[in-house]
Amino acid sequence: MEDTAKLIVYRDGEIIRNTHEGVKFVCQNPFSFVVPCTMTFMELQNGLCQSMENGTLMRVSRILYRNPVIVFGGLIQFDTMPITDEVTMRNMFQIHRQTQMQQPQIELYVEFETVEAEGIQNDLEVVNDRAAVYEGMSSDSEEDFEATYEAGDEEQDGDAGVETAADNVVVHPSSSQPMNVPPFMRELDLDTMHAPEFPEYSNIGVADPEDGEFRIGMEYSSRKSVVAAIRSYTIARGVDYDVYESERQTFYAKCKMYGRGCDWLIRANSDTVAEAIKPLVETDPSIKVKTIIAKVQSRFNYTISYRKAWLLKQKSIAKVFGDWEESYQALPWWLSVMVQKMLGSVVQIETRPLYNGNEEAQGVKILHRKGTLLVAVAQDGNQNIVPIAFALVEGETADAWHFFLRNLRMHVVRKDGVGMISDRHESIRATVNHSGGDWQPPRAWWMFRIRHIGSNFLRAFKVPHLQKLVVNIGYSRMMEEYNINYKRLEERGEAYARWCDAIGLRHWVLAFDEGHRWGHMTTNFVECINSVLKGARNLPVLALVRATYYRLNELFTQKSAESHERKRAGYTYSVFAQQRIEASMQQAGNIVVHRFDRRNEVFEVHEMTSEKVLVVDLARRTCDCGHFQVE
Repeated sequence: MEDTAKLIVYRDGEIIRNTHEGVKFVCQNPFSFVVPCTMTFMELQNGLCQSMENGTLMRVSRILYRNPVIVFGGLIQFDTMPITDEVTMRNMFQIHRQTQMQQPQIELYVEFETVEAEGIQNDLEVVNDRAAVYEGMSSDSEEDFEATYEAGDEEQDGDAGVETAADNVVVHPSSSQPMNVPPFMRELDLDTMHAPEFPEYSNIGVADPEDGEFRIGMEYSSRKSVVAAIRSYTIARGVDYDVYESERQTFYAKCKMYGRGCDWLIRANSDTVAEAIKPLVETDPSIKVKTIIAKVQSRFNYTISYRKAWLLKQKSIAKVFGDWEESYQALPWWLSVMVQKMLGSVVQIETRPLYNGNEEAQGVKILHRKGTLLVAVAQDGNQNIVPIAFALVEGETADAWHFFLRNLRMHVVRKDGVGMISDRHESIRATVNHSGGDWQPPRAWWMFRIRHIGSNFLRAFKVPHLQKLVVNIGYSRMMEEYNINYKRLEERGEAYARWCDAIGLRHWVLAFDEGHRWGHMTTNFVECINSVLKGARNLPVLALVRATYYRLNELFTQKSAESHERKRAGYTYSVFAQQRIEASMQQAGNIVVHRFDRRNEVFEVHEMTSEKVLVVDLARRTCDCGHFQVE
């Protein structure tokens, strides 16, 4: 028996997003029919049009599949998948076969439009003129383009794919949020990735060179090439055609005798190059625009502008990782599911109401914070960098930092005596000062990056030769070292010393931080997390969050396996701690130790190589060298 599927079709209704099950289709009178799973795209369109039976000539303008996605241990959530061609049709039936036990029917949301009997008569010369105008748009400079051009802005992409068909259906794909997990989201070592090379390919505006016919999937370098190929084709056969649609992204034409003994028609769309570079973007969303230009040139023998390449990249990112705007709509649902599956995790979302004039729109909320990613990280006993909190905020404002640090203290950093290292951003200072003691001693010690202090000093005084001396002051581990370095700076100008005094010694000098920064004088370990999140910043917000989630899952899984394997091998300490112990044991061969106070564990240590005599107090965890205190 032939494999069949039941279609439920919704029209003139509504697409409701962010329900408990994801996307939901609703309408007053959905209809259904059974189709073979070998049905083609054109057969589906014809069947939908025939089902209307209203005496009006109709065509399908959009088909959306309610796509069941299995997430988190078998739970199904629905998103939308545009059905636009044979490939997406096959994908839909394949998904149905895999999920029909949980979802026995295929649900489609279909939009129709009326077809004018006369068609749309467009002059080919006008089409060519319009194409020439777009071809003449010069590329913007790389430096200022991306800062001013929005991802949603459209421009002719300069490429086209051609397919022949038996009926007219022009589909304008809608955005959706794919819930599959691209390999990119689980890959930690992105430096080993290599983008696949395109084969050499070019097309100069002709149909198939062997028989002169068009075929589905043929690719052309530009709209102009498509029109030239169609014109050559019809002239050679002594026929003519009407242009039924000529837009930026679609071109649709029929033979003038269509329906009267001829069934020739042709439809072209401008998504070919976007589809061609999609594997590159899926592998590495941070791919350079210049690389995309080179790849397009390699495949199509056609050089596109920087503007077009950038737009193509954004279009491909949207296809692989979801639409930029709709990504925000799906974010709350995905976070709620994530919290259910990750016990102990906390999500805090702040929203604002939407007003239509003076009236508040019911059931609609606007995310209050989005745009800038804040990350808090910690370090474990094996020197692993571990992200512990993330926030998407409107920018580095006092309000945003207050939101982040308040929730960080409430839900993550609950113990007292912690150290927090950051730059001297005024918004952070305001938050700390108004935190009610949450980020002040004795609950917490707020400290600065020493490199940031050095940079600020240079900007304030324009004396590069003293910048290193200021940094040395910060690195002073003992009071003696600090006094020597401070006096050197004071001798070169009292203003320099007063500027350092105003910062507060506890915030930036090792000798005064009571060991709360564990020797860290920079935020370099924060920068290290970029290797884990590489590329995620180029993605729509939902994909950014999902990539972070899956990357961290991979990170924690790997580190957990490594630690368990080390314990099974009989080791007591982490690799880092073991190395420090072994290094100290080697150095111990060059010292002589005298016990001063056995009960209180006070010792005199004589370093033979440097001839230094130091006092070590194990009970108080101090040493005259200063290393014990700061590390």
